[in-house]
Amino acid sequence: MTKTTPPAAPVLGARALNRATLDRQLLLRPSSLSAGAAVAHLLGLQAQNVKPPYYALAARLDGFVPQELSTLMAERAVVRIVSMRSTIHTHTADDCLTLRPFVQPARDRELTYFRKGLTGVDLDRLAAVARDLVEAEPRTMKQLREALSAEWPDADPRSLAVAARCGLPLVQVTPRGLWGRSGQVALTTAEHWLGRPAEPAPAADTVVRRYLAAFGPASVKDMQTWAGLTRLREAFERLRPHLLTFRDEHGVELFDLPDAVRPDPETPAPPRFLPEFDNLLLSHADRTRVVPPEYWGRSWQGNQAHCTLLVDGFLAGLWKLEKDALVIEPFARLAKTRQADVTREAERMLATMYPQQPRHQYDIRFGAVVRP
Repeated sequence: MTKTTPPAAPVLGARALNRATLDRQLLLRPSSLSAGAAVAHLLGLQAQNVKPPYYALAARLDGFVPQELSTLMAERAVVRIVSMRSTIHTHTADDCLTLRPFVQPARDRELTYFRKGLTGVDLDRLAAVARDLVEAEPRTMKQLREALSAEWPDADPRSLAVAARCGLPLVQVTPRGLWGRSGQVALTTAEHWLGRPAEPAPAADTVVRRYLAAFGPASVKDMQTWAGLTRLREAFERLRPHLLTFRDEHGVELFDLPDAVRPDPETPAPPRFLPEFDNLLLSHADRTRVVPPEYWGRSWQGNQAHCTLLVDGFLAGLWKLEKDALVIEPFARLAKTRQADVTREAERMLATMYPQQPRHQYDIRFGAVVRP
């Protein structure tokens, strides 16, 4: 009996991956989802600074107003917490209580870099002391360092505070994060802030499906990059009978949900203004589905990320909001039709983010082409 060779997995080129990912990321067309539903679908929004989650939703949602997300935060339906890749994210309350336990192994691994400063410190006792401190009243990191140093005077103060952050799910309390408000970073536990206990970490299989729904098609390494975790292949293998498989142009195996939309590679992709640290640019091991190889590293300077412009679905420049102007710095000369499309999207973004401002408060200026 002759054995048949299984057919080779279909190949998805960069444009096919780009359009599929943009569709999952709600960037091909404005989505009708609510702000809370979008935050859940996207598994959180990067929130190293206060404004990026608002700009991220402005780029994705139809009829979004900043106050919608701000109200959710004030009502404790969404929170700011360190989660994936040891960075601050805005998560729904439910995801805060589940995704944080899911990535806890990464927080445990992070803590190993500070072991030298924690010699003689009982980490379980430290977590208990820190919990009592921040649940008695929200504390800044400075206050937490000082209070913990009083208990362990021979330990490194920064290492003590990092141990508390790694061992406990610490959320930033409002008014930090509210639109149009200011407030220093003050921390308490997620359980105390939300008034309910943390839940068990979800099964890896469940998170794989959610990741693919928001970032797929993707490889095992892509998801590990997004989560800051290792050893996720077993979950993909368990799910293999229920997933579709593809290859990218380099032969890397990609997984996807069978009912997920994978648009035609030539589907139009409107310009989009994204904030610094947007997860679209950070959640794959191979970022060429969004970042052309010749522009690699152009959206970063040291540890600081720039706000980015997408044209035809790919990274094409930077932008910044100055006192009286939105300044766009393309990486290459834009054709007149492209420039007109970018201008229209800039006007839409400004009207979304600043509806109370006079219509022409901000000029839209194109700076010189930014060379490497």
